[in-house]
Amino acid sequence: MDIFSKIAAGDIPSYKCAESENFYAFLDINPVKEGHTLVIPRREVDYIFDMDDQELAEFQLFAKRVAVAIRKAFPCKKVAQVVLGLEVPHAHIHLIPMDAEGDVDFRREKLQLSKEQMQEIADKILANFQAE
Repeated sequence: MDIFSKIAAGDIPSYKCAESENFYAFLDINPVKEGHTLVIPRREVDYIFDMDDQELAEFQLFAKRVAVAIRKAFPCKKVAQVVLGLEVPHAHIHLIPMDAEGDVDFRREKLQLSKEQMQEIADKILANFQAE
């Protein structure tokens, strides 16, 4: 079981933003912006385009609902969707509130947020996700 599967299963703590039977969303612990969320399938699959069409469509629809919740919690021009990362062999989408393209620069210094700040951010997103 990879680290993201352990997070989705609750074996490793996370700041949950949304979940369904097949997908899970949680805050990135090294965020580039407040509200930076990772969306994963619960099923272990390394490469997003190895997902079958139905699962990929459901994944995108779930990510869309999370993006709507992020935008309500953190008003911004758009929520960026980025598929990036080789460190964890588990498909994932980064959702990042953005007002400028520089907000999605992964080379910039990551935010240093307290556990309390992270929990508050996750709670805001989760509340908006559940309100739909």
